[in-house]
Amino acid sequence: MSDYYKDEDLDRFGEIGKYSPELFKKFMDWYNSALEPGVLTKREKALIGLAVAHVLQCPYCIDAYSKTCLENGLSLEHITEAVHVASAIRGGASLIHAIQAHNTVDKLSM
Repeated sequence: MSDYYKDEDLDRFGEIGKYSPELFKKFMDWYNSALEPGVLTKREKALIGLAVAHVLQCPYCIDAYSKTCLENGLSLEHITEAVHVASAIRGGASLIHAIQAHNTVDKLSM
């Protein structure tokens, strides 16, 4: 198999709305509004987007938010630190679920 994720497919995102334009418009309005500066700056939101993209492991989002981070004056050091924060939180979230396994083993061992 060659490339499952194709770089050029990111530019085709608008095609998603072809069969449900009303819902796609609502999504895009919400998405764009969420990314506008508010209490958080555009720069902060770009880093959050990049961190979430890594946790979700979406190559399209990683590409898009890496570009957005650079456009907002963030460096590779900023990007790398944000990815480490997201990864550490994801790791902790995975580890805490071990308590569920412990609880199950405790119940079954009684």
